[in-house]
Formats: sequence, C-alpha cells, structure tokens
Amino acid sequence: MKNTVLLSFLLLLMFASCKPEKEYYMFSTFREPATEGLYLAYSEDGYHWNDLGGPWLRPEVGTQKVMRDPSVVKGPDGTFHMVWTSSWRGDYGFGYASSKDLINWSPEKHILVMDYDTSTVNVWAPELFYDSDSDRYIIVWASTIPYKFEKGIEEERNNHRLYYVTTKDFETFSDTKLFLDPGFSCIDGTIVKRGKDDYVLVFKDNTRPNRNILVGFAKNPLGPYSDFSERFTAFKTEGPTVAKVGDKYLIYFDQYGDYKYGAVRTTDFKTFTNISDQVSLPKGHKHGTIFKVSQKVLDGLKGEVKTEQSEETKQ
Repeated sequence: MKNTVLLSFLLLLMFASCKPEKEYYMFSTFREPATEGLYLAYSEDGYHWNDLGGPWLRPEVGTQKVMRDPSVVKGPDGTFHMVWTSSWRGDYGFGYASSKDLINWSPEKHILVMDYDTSTVNVWAPELFYDSDSDRYIIVWASTIPYKFEKGIEEERNNHRLYYVTTKDFETFSDTKLFLDPGFSCIDGTIVKRGKDDYVLVFKDNTRPNRNILVGFAKNPLGPYSDFSERFTAFKTEGPTVAKVGDKYLIYFDQYGDYKYGAVRTTDFKTFTNISDQVSLPKGHKHGTIFKVSQKVLDGLKGEVKTEQSEETKQ
C-alpha cells in the first residue's frame, strides 16, 4: 500500500513538472518624445494590456539618443534582444541591448548598418525576427537614400525602402542588403512565420496619400514578397506588430492620426476584422513589438514596480 501511495505521489510530481509554464504577452513601447526609454505592458489574453511603466532602459547611443520603435525578440537560450530607432535623422545605425529578465540590460551598442552610403537620411524602426530554420536573427529597417528609387510624389528625403542584415550573435553582421522595394515608399516591416515556407510581411505604405498598412507573402523570410494586399487600416496608421492568440492573428497598429491605438483580427491575412473597440492599452502607449515572457520574468518586473512604488510612498 505504501509503495502504491509513493508511486502515485511521484507520478503527480512528474506530471506537475512536465506541465508547460504559463506565458504572458509583453508589449515593448515608448512614450513621446522618446527621450526616456523603454516602457512595457503585459496581457494575459492578448487583448487587454496592463501598464508596467518605465523606463526599463534609458537610451544612451545614437546621434540624438532617443528610443523609438523598440523591437524585442527572445532567443532560443532565453535571452531577450532589443533594437530601436536611436535618431530621427543623421544616423547610420540603431541601438541594441540584451537582457535575461528585461530589468538588467547589457551595455548598449550603436550598430552601424548604412554608413557605407553617407547620403543616407535615416535608419528607422529596426525590427527583429528570429529565423529558427537558419538559427539567425534578421533585422529589417527603413532608410532613405535620395535619388536611388523612383519617388512618385514623395520628397527625395522621404522615399523609404526596407533594408536588412542578419546575425547569429549581435557581434558580427552580414552586409546590408535591400529587403523590399515594392515600387513605393515603405517603412515598418514586420515578418510573421505561419508555417514551413510560409511567411507574411506586415508593413506600412508610407506614401503621402496612403500612410496605412498592408501585407505581402513569401516562401522565405527574406522574400521576395509579393501578392500585396489592399490597405486594411485607416489613413495615418503605422508601427504594426502581430500577436497570435489561439488560431487568430491580432495586428496592432498606432493610429497616430487619431492619437490612439487600433487592431484588426485575421486568420488568413486576406480578410481583416477591425477589433479596435475590443482592445485596451495604457495611456500614451506607442508602437513597439509583442513577444512572450514567462511567469518568472513577469513576476520579476512586477516586483520591481512594487518596490519603486513603495519607495516613492516613503518619500
């Protein structure tokens, strides 16, 4: 009898240890005018977001030392890697730092990617994607090189295309290459993997009449992307990021023309349902990326917030 009870107890412990740890959605963000640094928000359901405040990391690199468009990806070893826009203009690179807990960060680096052409106007919204098939990170951003592309009605210093580099360790990087030229000015490119040889690029048409979001499709994360969709968000929307919730994809975007946030839901990236009235985000939230964290990481962040609030109360 005792052996049976002991065996049952050991089996219960084994099953408990095999139970996957609960994960939460985390949203990296910033606050205008982007001089303070990284802010965070978390969600259990992917729709309703709770403010974790900030700044969790203050910007120290770049020409203007700002932190806009913070993009975070968790690597296979559990390390969080983050890149961000470090200047509006006059900068040939972007910021980078890493962390195991989103609290303690590595020294910041300024990664130069467009210094090979000194006519480059800017480096905007670097976006991270971990390519698990090739065990590498892809970083996509937007830059303008005047007179390089047909500009349509765009002013030469606002005629963006998407570029990229790859890296395995954030120490050495591939040469900068053109990622996307759809024939018009574009920024804010986010790669989504749906399955083997099945990728979606969510990005912004940055031409003056549009300034809204669309998608393209490819069999490789580096493209070429084609079969571009119709624009499915309103005028003056940008900064898309994607969260998979169940079997649906939620595409969040910054409705900067209306000073608010919006979202659409899709299962196939062909039909989109506006769910802006079903989501809630902290006041002042600006665009970044959505990724997942463990209970331990979230508890650590909450603990820091409580400690800081306690210290402020004492003062």
